Amino acid sequence: MSAQRSETFCGYCGEPRHAAEHERCERSALLEPPRFCRACRRRMVVQVTPTGWTARCSRHGEVTGADG
Repeated sequence: MSAQRSETFCGYCGEPRHAAEHERCERSALLEPPRFCRACRRRMVVQVTPTGWTARCSRHGEVTGADG
């Protein structure tokens, strides 16, 4: 998986990283692709395939994840 430039926001719930506890989000992130860009909080376009997933932000590009 590629790293975002900055992780200001939670990729699962979209809230600022410093504003709340994100333990549940971190557990969910192990199984699911991010739904929000961690740099700008925009909703990402997510595509899940049998071999992995891609999540694309219109401003910050694409991150990928693969099973196994």
